[in-house]
Amino acid sequence: MSNVVDHCTAESADPALTLLHRVFGFRGFRGQQGEIVRHVSDGGDALVLMPTGGGKSLCYQLPALLRPGVAIVVSPLIALMQDQVRALSQAGVRAASLNSTCGLEELRTIEQDMRRGELDLVYMAPERLMTPRMQELLQQVPIALFAIDEAHCVSQWGHDFRPEYLQLSVLHERFPRVPRIALTATADARTRQEIVRRLGLDEARQFLSSFDRPNIRYRVTPRRNARDQLWRFLETEHPGDAGIVYCLSRRKVDDMAEWLNSKGRPALPYHAGLDAATRQRNQQRFIEEEGLIVVATIAFGMGIDKPDVRFVAHLDLPRSMEAYYQETGRAGRDGLPATAWMTYGLQDVITLRQMLDSSEAGEAHKRVERHRLEAMLAFCEHTACRRQSLLGYFGEDLPEPCGNCDTCLEPVETWDATEAARKALSAVYRTGQMFGVAHLVDVLRGRETDRVRQFGHHRLSVFGLGADMEAGQWRTLFRQLVALGLVEVDLDGYGGLRLAERCRPVLRGEQPLHLRRDPAPARARRKRAVPETPFARPEDEQLFDALRVCRRELARDQGVPPYMIFHDSTLREMVELRPDTLDALAGINGVGERKLSLYGDDFLGVVREHL
Repeated sequence: MSNVVDHCTAESADPALTLLHRVFGFRGFRGQQGEIVRHVSDGGDALVLMPTGGGKSLCYQLPALLRPGVAIVVSPLIALMQDQVRALSQAGVRAASLNSTCGLEELRTIEQDMRRGELDLVYMAPERLMTPRMQELLQQVPIALFAIDEAHCVSQWGHDFRPEYLQLSVLHERFPRVPRIALTATADARTRQEIVRRLGLDEARQFLSSFDRPNIRYRVTPRRNARDQLWRFLETEHPGDAGIVYCLSRRKVDDMAEWLNSKGRPALPYHAGLDAATRQRNQQRFIEEEGLIVVATIAFGMGIDKPDVRFVAHLDLPRSMEAYYQETGRAGRDGLPATAWMTYGLQDVITLRQMLDSSEAGEAHKRVERHRLEAMLAFCEHTACRRQSLLGYFGEDLPEPCGNCDTCLEPVETWDATEAARKALSAVYRTGQMFGVAHLVDVLRGRETDRVRQFGHHRLSVFGLGADMEAGQWRTLFRQLVALGLVEVDLDGYGGLRLAERCRPVLRGEQPLHLRRDPAPARARRKRAVPETPFARPEDEQLFDALRVCRRELARDQGVPPYMIFHDSTLREMVELRPDTLDALAGINGVGERKLSLYGDDFLGVVREHL
């Protein structure tokens, strides 16, 4: 790649911009990319916070090509390394990864290539980087920079803590003249401070981009029948699209994948209970095939760089806003419209709190996790713009409602729930603070079930006091009381409800309570989040389909996922501009010099057939 850098320097006052176009096919930087690239290329340290799909990788890949030596990229997952290396190789960049899947001969070859200066970037896990053998090798070769990807893994308060990342603090001591760049998409102020402290980045310049992903539509719906709700969502909004469905348990993952297949939607399971070979095979199929759904626990996704994931669906409540943001961020990495859809209920809250309380973590850590879970619940019950709530959690202000979430598109109806909440709280108290929601609803609605009569609750003053409300309304109210922390679930017993200290002002009538009213079950078909025909003319749609077929065939021949040839956004630009020469094709975003030489004639041929 050094010859390209030499040409860039000769032809342009801004070699970074020229290299960006020649290698990666982009005509300009996005947001702070250019500033970050120039800062690191000049030898400066940096902490970069940029949302998923915002172009973090370019922030170290370009400086790696502009600076002499080999760039060392620390990455937590083998799949992520392999994906990056394959994509760079497609662009003509000399890259390799050192990981546990490499044979002895391959390891030796990569090390020799590093010594000979024949590699621009080498990816490796932190464990390998800190071995005496690798530290000795790095002393023998010129190093362009150290890039620490997924830097939030260094935070003990984070959701993806990796103790191996703590060792990376010695890089500055051993290689004081080598610039370091730490990158993450999910780090609140506290986590950023911990990254700086643990990695010794006190003098590093911080580049904080917006957390906003405006192309993602956020939607949360109360659970009624999760399967029916998911199927309605898939059929009306994302038929044939690739996506991820997250579940909390392995059994639920297996059942949901089997059910989707029985309904005609190809789906694969992914969780820690599967053997490594099956997990690897399913992940690889998801990366390489189009229109496939993966049903997974949270173990899936961190190493996935697939740009055309059109939806992420949660059938269970995520543990925190950080986890939710990271998981939903796997949708729409190409910048095209995508959906983050979630359904949740009271049982989610009970399950997550049981898991938290039974964990072996210290009390301080549990307090932090309880706070995060409460924030997640507040987001679900939020009555205003969800994007404002999500960004506000990360300390970012969105002045106006986004217009692209469920509460903006279909404003939530609220109601004065003060008196109903007092009745519900009284029912909890007068029945002894030991019964679950179903029993409490029977008491409030005046149903003389065997269980109600057994405990004599038909003689209580609250019996029948809520006959004017439907059972579903009472269940919703109890869910919201739990979410607000006014009622707690007895996790040591049988899930009975008990009053929390903070309920006193509401119970006494001193604090009004306005809650969201759950919408009625949807009957009409929703409009697709991504229109079925995103082009003005039918012939444009035909050309787009033909370009995708061409891409699929080339990808099969090359043994790479289709998106590594060109993203959908690049194909759409081909449809719009109808290039008829290689020079015209070179002006399209995503078409770099090497891809132009490899694939230009094939795609021009398809365009010419449809002119």
